[in-house]
Amino acid sequence: MNKQIPSIFAPYLALSLSGMMLLAGLAPLTAAPKEDAQPAAAVPVASGVKYEFIGRYDVDRLNQILTKDTPAFTGLRVTYTPARNAVKMYRVTYPSVIPERNNRPTIASGLIAIPETTEKSMPMVSYQHGTVMEKHAVPSFPEESQETQLMIAQFAGQGYIVIGADYFGMGTSTEKDGYMVIGSQQQACMDMYRSSLAVLAKEGISPKELFLTGWSQGGVVTMCFLEVLEKNNVAVAAVGTAAAQCDGYVMLSGFLNHPRSIDAPWVSAMFILTAFSYEEYYGVPGLAKALFTDEQYELARKIYMKEPYTEPWPGDLHKLIRKEYFDPNYFAGTTYCTLIQKLHTYRWQVKTNVHMYYGDIDECLTIGLAQLPSMYQRALGSNTVEAISAGADANHRGTFARATPEWKKWFDSLRAK
Repeated sequence: MNKQIPSIFAPYLALSLSGMMLLAGLAPLTAAPKEDAQPAAAVPVASGVKYEFIGRYDVDRLNQILTKDTPAFTGLRVTYTPARNAVKMYRVTYPSVIPERNNRPTIASGLIAIPETTEKSMPMVSYQHGTVMEKHAVPSFPEESQETQLMIAQFAGQGYIVIGADYFGMGTSTEKDGYMVIGSQQQACMDMYRSSLAVLAKEGISPKELFLTGWSQGGVVTMCFLEVLEKNNVAVAAVGTAAAQCDGYVMLSGFLNHPRSIDAPWVSAMFILTAFSYEEYYGVPGLAKALFTDEQYELARKIYMKEPYTEPWPGDLHKLIRKEYFDPNYFAGTTYCTLIQKLHTYRWQVKTNVHMYYGDIDECLTIGLAQLPSMYQRALGSNTVEAISAGADANHRGTFARATPEWKKWFDSLRAK
């Protein structure tokens, strides 16, 4: 990964963990999970689903994540519930299909983290990860995903099963990145959930309540996953998101036409990843070339393809994107805008209670956009979606840091009823 990426870029776009820590001027974390046994061969379950043991976090390691590693990653000191049990982690590979490509078959991957307890029936949290620029900075490679480590430590370390899809193109998938391609992300999450049930049955474990959580892109994916679960009558106990940009058109139009002084240089990643992903998954040749300038197109392509590059990060949108796209009327008529308008993961009657946390100084999410899903539901006459400020000093990572323990307290309270 290019070492010229601005240091502010690392916290959100989740470079490999050691890379993030180096960019932040901090010592790298331990290189591998503590294990009590050697990784085993993949175990087949049913219908092509397989899972393999990838590591174990003991209680000391989990509490180190909560008290040292996470504060270093997020920049905030937050009190988390200490871990009380060790956790075993498994990588799951499972068959799925790509809806946008006529349901072409594919193989995807994800994580199951199982608490080491005597319990055979436990609550389950499905965590949807945020934007990442490296293929393995995802749940099934937990040592390369600090956000996943926090979820494992806070939830699996407290008796919750934690699952998480890597999404198509990430983890062990051989596809190209399907960033913010809603149908594919819904499919990846739904099939990961079903595969997790098969794996848990093999392990003799029965999940109880199902909870959903997600940060940033993961908050968007969480909402689109919830929509599918509700349509399939799968009971979801509650949903928590952090810094979720649930309307693509509102988000990107704001960056183009109403930039803020706090907008981070890495917001350009949203344009790069969506343009190339949409070109690939929706089958629109030349979509990215039409959006990006001739001077920056090749760099943008390398970033999307996760190829090495030496150029500085393209943080100036006026150098990255063709000038005509800054005209709102022109932008509205483009194929790219038509596709980005598919990204609105809140425009249905939400049945499940959702707490959506946002930061008042988030570098890539305005307060108005953060509150939009709640306002939309209220316009329908529903109070199921609540927007909650994580604080006047909460930026993008800070929102995640503060939301996570609040999700845990809320979920615990619901389980106690």
